[in-house]
Amino acid sequence: MAPRMYRSTNGRASLAEPEIWFRIVHVAVDGADGAPVAAYREQTVEIALGPKGAFENGNIGTLTRRVPASQVVSAIPPRRGKPKPPREPKTPRVVELLRKALEWQALLASGDASNQADIARREGIPRARVTQVMGLLRLAPEIQQQVLSLPDMVRRPAITERALRPIAQLENPQHQIAIFQRLASGNSDVRSGQ
Repeated sequence: MAPRMYRSTNGRASLAEPEIWFRIVHVAVDGADGAPVAAYREQTVEIALGPKGAFENGNIGTLTRRVPASQVVSAIPPRRGKPKPPREPKTPRVVELLRKALEWQALLASGDASNQADIARREGIPRARVTQVMGLLRLAPEIQQQVLSLPDMVRRPAITERALRPIAQLENPQHQIAIFQRLASGNSDVRSGQ
């Protein structure tokens, strides 16, 4: 049978593409406990050329393969390459920053650094960033202790430097602690102070 010619919407004559349909049939005999009885499972790919109802017409070609029962048969190809290793827990950034602020405070107190601009030059960061990090020292000592005792973790912690900045701006340590406790318990709306 020769392929049929048809006129497409753009006015050109084209060859009709034959329709190809296929289905995959898995045959396995499983015991009462769900374990395979036979040493192999069969996977049959049936291919039909023609219109959608070609399977019913019997115009089918088949390809059968035997797969060990212990092997999982999947249409999805296996992943290539090595899987990503699990992420290692690491110290939260806010803990590192608070430690850095305490270190800088000690430098200023000892006279090894004359001012925050001197620290910024040594660290190679903007003076404004030094001021931001040093602002964590305005947190109540109880909050600083809790931040420094945060465990290493894989995911981003709820307590971040950005979340602590508005708390550090508050003058009253009890108010700071109350808002920090809400932050630590998962209520992320600390800006309102409510």
